[in-house]
Amino acid sequence: MTVHFIGAGPGAADLLTIRGRDIIAACPVCLYAGSLVPKEILSHCPPNANIVNTASMDLNAIIEEIKKADAAGQDVARLHSGDLSIWSAMGEQLRRLRAEGIAVSMTPGVPSFAAAAAALGTELTLPGISQSVILTRTPGRASSMPKDETLKNFAATGATLAIHLSIHNLEQVIADLTPYYGTDCAVAVAFRASWPDQKIIRSTLQNLRDDMPHGIERTALILVGQALAGEDFEESCLYATDYDRRFRPQSASSPFSSGQNE
Repeated sequence: MTVHFIGAGPGAADLLTIRGRDIIAACPVCLYAGSLVPKEILSHCPPNANIVNTASMDLNAIIEEIKKADAAGQDVARLHSGDLSIWSAMGEQLRRLRAEGIAVSMTPGVPSFAAAAAALGTELTLPGISQSVILTRTPGRASSMPKDETLKNFAATGATLAIHLSIHNLEQVIADLTPYYGTDCAVAVAFRASWPDQKIIRSTLQNLRDDMPHGIERTALILVGQALAGEDFEESCLYATDYDRRFRPQSASSPFSSGQNE
């Protein structure tokens, strides 16, 4: 018996990996985070599967449900939104399951920041503007932040910020970032990126308060950085005519032309 943790993607039912789909189809038990995972994904479950919405369950109840499946020798598909590696609360489940001697596997999913960038039609790293993306959040009821992991510290790098789970702290986000990025810095808020009711708000740090529609209180990602509005940026060397690379050596003396680095 194995518990298969699966990243179910940012919302759109077809933003699910083939591996994830196939594992779901093979598991007689499916536990899913019903507040964030679209029900369309459950259509991949086999007929007569035991499908459990964990939205109202605490950790103890979730582990007990898995232990029942373990006792019955039934594999479990455990679905989380986005990708498992960030803010999935998978870590605490893994710790409990490993202590119980229950086998686990992990299948990654499309993260929300990638879905937001796709909805914006932009690259988050542009040459000469930003070559780093920082995934972070602000303190909330579910989890505090380590003392050095502050928006101000991250803003000092000038990197593109993908601020999760923080739309309720929008005023503080703007106040913390403006001294570092400037009032005219590009900002985007992606509400339920990839869902049918997706909304994208493009603005600046100065105008974001006024541009935000009412009613967006959760399931929104804040992206901040000059790369969001970048048009005047350097082209990378990757596709430059004179760039010496393995599949396009530029001279007989290139280390790539002799095959020694193949």
